[in-house]
Amino acid sequence: MQLQDLLYGVTIKELVGRTDREIHALNFDSRKVTENDVFVAITGTVSDGHLFIEQTLKQGAKAIICENLPEIENFDATYIKVENASVALGIMAGNFYGNPSADLKLIGITGTNGKTTIATILFKLFRDLGYKTGLISTVENYVNDVIVPATHTTPNPLALNELLKDMVDAGCDYCFMEVSSHAVAQHRIEGLTFSGGVFSNLTHDHLDFHKTFDSYLKAKKAFFDILPKSAFALTNIDDKNGMVMLQNTKAHKKTYALKQLADFKAKIVENGFSGLHLDIDYEDVFFKLIGSFNAYNLLAVYGTAILLEQDKLKVLTLLSRLTGAEGRFDYIVSEDKIIGIVDYAHTPDAVQNVLGTIADIRKGTEQVITVIGCGGDRDKTKRPVMAQVACDWSDKVILTSDNPRTEDPAAIISEMEAGVSPSNKRKTISILDRREAIKTACHLAKSGDIILIAGKGHEKYQEINGVRNHFDDKEILLEQLNPAS
Repeated sequence: MQLQDLLYGVTIKELVGRTDREIHALNFDSRKVTENDVFVAITGTVSDGHLFIEQTLKQGAKAIICENLPEIENFDATYIKVENASVALGIMAGNFYGNPSADLKLIGITGTNGKTTIATILFKLFRDLGYKTGLISTVENYVNDVIVPATHTTPNPLALNELLKDMVDAGCDYCFMEVSSHAVAQHRIEGLTFSGGVFSNLTHDHLDFHKTFDSYLKAKKAFFDILPKSAFALTNIDDKNGMVMLQNTKAHKKTYALKQLADFKAKIVENGFSGLHLDIDYEDVFFKLIGSFNAYNLLAVYGTAILLEQDKLKVLTLLSRLTGAEGRFDYIVSEDKIIGIVDYAHTPDAVQNVLGTIADIRKGTEQVITVIGCGGDRDKTKRPVMAQVACDWSDKVILTSDNPRTEDPAAIISEMEAGVSPSNKRKTISILDRREAIKTACHLAKSGDIILIAGKGHEKYQEINGVRNHFDDKEILLEQLNPAS
């Protein structure tokens, strides 16, 4: 590909050298640069790509994209100064892979909770409707029926466009994609063409990165701000920030709700461990998913499908047969009738949603035992709040490790303990080892009791000091509870 074609749509502030040169590859990781590559110098959270420009030139880079021009000694390369190298990378990544997002219907789903479930159910639904479909999610990515392991909720622009190109090459008609606030703030979705955007909800999370709730909100809203006139923007207006998302969007504005008038409306008729009975758009439907939060997720999926011009009754029929995403209210029942639930809930609101759902379903005599931890190197302000929520909604709480990463797990638990009120201390214990914490919960449980293992959900590892060790909450739960076959 010619450099000038790669630069199409990029705003250039200063240019030194030729743009009519052949380019082999595009890279923002200096270690991967080889002969005739373009190196994009990104100022990241850990290191500054500008420090590696000289190294990449020695490795054979023939074009440098940067925000600050270096002192030029190698005139065999082309230097391009831009306002924001991350924005340039997104646009160039699209150009490099032939702008694949324009060749399929790409739907982005954003919000604090529900992204994975909404995206996954949409993927399953459209597969069942007979379409070749792609999925980009926290749990795993799919190119129709081929699984591609997921490393981030939203991949970097190069990996993202390569994945979208694979979908186009496989004949996919649709792609349903989680859009994280990090991805928006770091311009990972720059240059993509979206056919629609869906907002689930907004609660306390990721303040370690965004610093303030207002910045977090603006990152989510920025996704809707970039949607074109041809797209739709579907928002949950029961969430107090739902309408904020639509303020500046050019897209067709649509709403969904359980509690007020909206374009797509549902009412919970019955909510139990066997599933959800909903009146959805004046149709009586029973779904396999559980909980009021899943009523919102199902309504978002239904609204999206209708906006994508699918048949209403066919959509509801297929939706009624589907299960959710792995590690999202994922439950088993033991021979002793103990119910074990694994859920990815890792924010105060998500924990309250899951425990609130359990409270709605429980008969009142059984115990709710919650095992919960908080991740290291992440938002510390939510730690005492999560412990407080768990205590307020449970009969027994075991505070334990999640993914401590580089932090001291005991210090994390100590910060969680600060949120436990004196009246709740009697029902709270702290066990550092997560496996032992889950075992203890199972030993404490009697017939009919409900155990919630919160925080890690689908994850198959525990990260300690940069090392990911195999760890699966559900696997341990299955070992301990001997579920009924």
